[in-house]
Amino acid sequence: MTRVIIFLMAMILPLIFIGPVSAQDRAVPQENAQIKLSFAPLVKQVSPAVVNIYAERVVTQRVSPFMSDPFFEQFFGGSFGFGSVPRQRVENALGSGVIVAADGLVVTNAHVVEDADEIKVILPDEREFDAVKVLSDERSDLALLRFDTEGEDVPFVEMAPSESLEVGDLVLAIGNPFGVGQTVTSGIVSALARSSLNINDFNFFIQTDAAINPGNSGGPLIAMDGKVVGINSAIYSRSGGSMGIGFAIPSEMVATVIAAEVAGQAGDNGVIRPWLGVSAQKVTSDIAKSLDLKRPIGVLIAALHSHSPARKAGLNVGDVVLAVNGNDVRDPSEMKFRMATVPLGEHAVFSVLSKGRNKDIRVEAIAPPDKPDRDETVLSGRHPFDGVTVANLNPAVALEYALDVDEEKGVVAVGFVRRNLAMRFLGEGDIIKSVNGKAIQTVNDLVEVLKTRSARGWEVVISSGGLESRILLR
Repeated sequence: MTRVIIFLMAMILPLIFIGPVSAQDRAVPQENAQIKLSFAPLVKQVSPAVVNIYAERVVTQRVSPFMSDPFFEQFFGGSFGFGSVPRQRVENALGSGVIVAADGLVVTNAHVVEDADEIKVILPDEREFDAVKVLSDERSDLALLRFDTEGEDVPFVEMAPSESLEVGDLVLAIGNPFGVGQTVTSGIVSALARSSLNINDFNFFIQTDAAINPGNSGGPLIAMDGKVVGINSAIYSRSGGSMGIGFAIPSEMVATVIAAEVAGQAGDNGVIRPWLGVSAQKVTSDIAKSLDLKRPIGVLIAALHSHSPARKAGLNVGDVVLAVNGNDVRDPSEMKFRMATVPLGEHAVFSVLSKGRNKDIRVEAIAPPDKPDRDETVLSGRHPFDGVTVANLNPAVALEYALDVDEEKGVVAVGFVRRNLAMRFLGEGDIIKSVNGKAIQTVNDLVEVLKTRSARGWEVVISSGGLESRILLR
């Protein structure tokens, strides 16, 4: 009997262990080549083009002759008051970048080289070059540097569309974290089209769990074909170190910045991108039900600027934009990103649900128009705005002063002809909303209301950086 049991166990045990392994295609490496599988060949191909970036800036501070003693500062106004002495100090920023062309063109993050007076690019082989910033686009947090190769061959890598990525794909992040030297980390694509982060103006990122730490900013995110699919930009962290949640700017946005530099479509405020002139909101489940949609998808158009190219193409308030150039859109940030990657002068195809019917419209990619007339005016008189230059708000003015507004009317402070009282509460790019209870929609409105002073003085409402403040001046 015992022999029978032993025989049955010998027959059953192999079935218990072989079954699950076979079902999942798991196997012990059978060949030496399989045991040696590694990312090393990919790293050798790409890492020579990943550079360290050292940015140096000179900062001027005013130092109190009283050494910031609180007793004296209460009389002399602290370090910016009587007798303060200007002192300069040097700040250094450290980051990463990647060479994308044989002529020494480097892509990095704008925040890495912000206000830099001197920039050095150091290759992994220890060659060092002085670089100049040829374009800085704060809205996308991307910057382009160029260095003179001095006739030497320099390595570079190609870019590939991030649209080819899928969640779960393997990726590598290469950079110089904490200044310790070039480091490679691996991970997977954790998510695509992350758009609720408020990191830059477009808020559209590739999320990865490849470890990204301070100093990695500007380095490339590499796909398994050795091409750049993103530029590492930010991490989610409670301690300052990597927590497995990193974000990269998609290569499509990088390509638009490079194309803008080549075509000369950039200004003092970065890349001149297509302007839509729409206000929209994400389609919620409640909105989807009211529109008889099977699921919440797309963005609902809430308002259209009178000069909007989308309006001209046939888009209406109440329409739902489902996709742009075949790519589904789930919120306004994604629609904004998709349009931002279309070259000026070309058209994007919007898939729209309008009054229960699906249709496609072709929207032209145009630069922000300088309409209506900006009517720049220097204000003068016995009022707080004496010496301030103001202009009517229009899309071109909004771009120049980095204003994320789609309002058709308003008045913006665009300069000061001399030092004056207004500089204490007003800055360039601030919007004057009302004076003494009178809404200000045009420069002429402001000129008229300043002719009459209230017995209470001047009550002014200013919008600065999206925040409104009410100021009473006597």
